[in-house]
Amino acid sequence: MKHILLVEDDPEITKLLQLHFKEPNYHFTATANGKDGLEKGSSGAYDLIILDLTLPEMDGMEICKGLRDRKVSSAIMMLTSNSEEIDKVLALELGADDYVTKPFGIRELLARSKALIRRTEQAVQHLPEVNNELRVKDLEIDLNLRKATLKGIRIELTPKEFDLLVLLAGNPGKAFTRQELLEQVWGYTFSGYEHTVTAHINRLRIKIETNLDEPEYILTSWGIGYRFIG
Repeated sequence: MKHILLVEDDPEITKLLQLHFKEPNYHFTATANGKDGLEKGSSGAYDLIILDLTLPEMDGMEICKGLRDRKVSSAIMMLTSNSEEIDKVLALELGADDYVTKPFGIRELLARSKALIRRTEQAVQHLPEVNNELRVKDLEIDLNLRKATLKGIRIELTPKEFDLLVLLAGNPGKAFTRQELLEQVWGYTFSGYEHTVTAHINRLRIKIETNLDEPEYILTSWGIGYRFIG
């Protein structure tokens, strides 16, 4: 059973999603309060958290940032009534995995929600099938358990951070452009949003690199993008 949390103060949208997520495979929880949404989401019990941008007490951006700061790895989808690109870019950079702009078609939202859940359950498919574990220096990545450890200590990664790390580490020495990483890891072509990749790379480096000025694992390929040591 997949657990979904909706943080939305529009009762009509809540009823609509509650109705369509009534399938036996889903357990649906809803709250209209931002702070309550952060507390519920922080439990780590949800496969997908759907956040409205505008909420009482705490907005969706604050909740998203709060969840990622608390190392919550649940997939996050943002709902925004604002078509401004800055909101979409900020949502992705704060750790959201996808966004849908209101008004939205319920079929599109359901399809993207289910696709997002599936993607967070699977390791990136660009690796040889025989590689269930990747080991480089003090870094170990277990694809089956979807966990990474550094010097034996587990690194708390969001789903997108993990997928990004797996893609890079599984192709040592290969330089990827930001657009390639965006398409292969996020699964969508967010044209013009390549800098969200940079934000995720920076967060990954903070978590795995001893010296950010001289990274050992994720290297910059000048004029191209990024590559893993190889």
